Amino acid sequence: MTTHSQTASATPDVAAAHDKILIVDFGSQVTQLIARRVREEGVYSEIVPFQKAEAAFREMKPKAVILSGGPASVLDKNAPSVPMTILDAGVPVLGICYGEQTMAQQLGGTVEAGHHREFGRAHIEITDDCALFEGVWKKGGSYEVWMSHGDRVTKLPDGFRGVAKAPGSPISVIADDKRKFYAMQFHPEVVHTPDGAKLIRNFVRKVARLKGDWTMRAFREEAIEKIRAQVGKGKVICGLSGGVDSAVAAVLIHEAIGDQLTCVFVDHGMLRLAEASTVVDLFRHHYNIPLVHVDASKQFLAELAGVTDPESKRKIIGKLFIDVFDEEAKKIGGADFLAQGTLYPDVIESVSFTGGPSVTIKSHHNVGGLPAHMNMKLVEPLRELFKDEVRALGRELGLPDVFVGRHPFPGPGLAIRCPGEITAEKLDILRAADAVYIEEIRRAGLYDIIWQAFAVLLPVKTVGVMGDGRTYEYVIGLRAVTSTDGMTADFYPFDMRFLGMTATRIINEVKGVNRVVYDVTSKPPGTIEWE
Repeated sequence: MTTHSQTASATPDVAAAHDKILIVDFGSQVTQLIARRVREEGVYSEIVPFQKAEAAFREMKPKAVILSGGPASVLDKNAPSVPMTILDAGVPVLGICYGEQTMAQQLGGTVEAGHHREFGRAHIEITDDCALFEGVWKKGGSYEVWMSHGDRVTKLPDGFRGVAKAPGSPISVIADDKRKFYAMQFHPEVVHTPDGAKLIRNFVRKVARLKGDWTMRAFREEAIEKIRAQVGKGKVICGLSGGVDSAVAAVLIHEAIGDQLTCVFVDHGMLRLAEASTVVDLFRHHYNIPLVHVDASKQFLAELAGVTDPESKRKIIGKLFIDVFDEEAKKIGGADFLAQGTLYPDVIESVSFTGGPSVTIKSHHNVGGLPAHMNMKLVEPLRELFKDEVRALGRELGLPDVFVGRHPFPGPGLAIRCPGEITAEKLDILRAADAVYIEEIRRAGLYDIIWQAFAVLLPVKTVGVMGDGRTYEYVIGLRAVTSTDGMTADFYPFDMRFLGMTATRIINEVKGVNRVVYDVTSKPPGTIEWE
């Protein structure tokens, strides 16, 4: 099996010329948000599990380090810790929640089990000024933050001073200005801490004094050089899905190597309405990129017949994709590389950093490598980017908004929006209902306000009356959420007129549906893909 680590060493590091921040992950479900906040300041950041932090620090040579939160207690036996190599290196360090606690304890302070746990919104009082607060918080002020802790620091390490307090944590923010070590009990990376992004900005710009020169234009130029160095004169096939990630990857790779690239668009029978014609038209006529359109819908649906387990469906679909790509590579005389639109969250969520369940989240992605029989290496030019960064890169590359602005479409296709057995009949119903729903959202001018919207064909039928007849048909569930970061989400508050009109259209126009429901579930921190 060829892995990313086996191939990356032969190519230049995209971020090599830029200031970098290393984020040591202790297992927090919102660690990705720290990286996003840092990158919003134009500084490249990378997340590594605490077990690999020392090696990553030596290799990456970051200008600063951030320690994430996590579910463990520093009072536990064999609790995770930050390598002392990092704390002794003379670079600025910011500790968040668990990161604060392990920093304090490792440097000689005391951490105790909290007598008053804090989870959720809280207010802290600023007791002294420090570099983190400059232009944001003032001494004597009270500010809203998001807490999530049971333990708390009760004795400061030498060189530190307390600069904020809260009811459940009398030492909520600590500062060692000489060593440029700062730490806080709350989570500044989440939107629930209103000024959190500004605090991180102060750490990046005023404490670490980093330049902020990591832009999408710079990424584009450096990624093109990296692709050319990796591919050489080899042939690349790129799997197009119809989403923004693979579209941006394809255009970027084509800009780098031209006709050495062949795109393969697989119609697996679970696409949205008119998906195939939209993708084929863009890449054949707008970009003139070599494209193979494969209709493998019968093959996919035959293999999925009778399968109801979500993980089994993912694995079947993933294997079939590999088989199709392998077959198409042989038709063009063989390919040396397979390109795909893997993003940084895919990489993070496919590796269990702390022994948790995250290793299974992205099981349909080939982020670890390809089967040995394919004899191909992966090209993943977006592997270091988040979704919003991919959109920015897409605009930099000139992709039309029909692709760049599309709602996320977690794959594979409509498979995860059709719980239970997947059949052609159910997919036709779902496809039609989803098209009506999205059309009404666009007509209402809400598409760009809503982060993601989709229909789900629920695995139940209900008795209803339509006209003078009794029906026994499917229920369609509608979902629409708002999100600023893709990690937390809240349902979009449609007015009842919109929902009523949309439901009426679906019931009237989509044969096989007699009931429509709207999901008003909010999503706490964590992934917002549903199945």
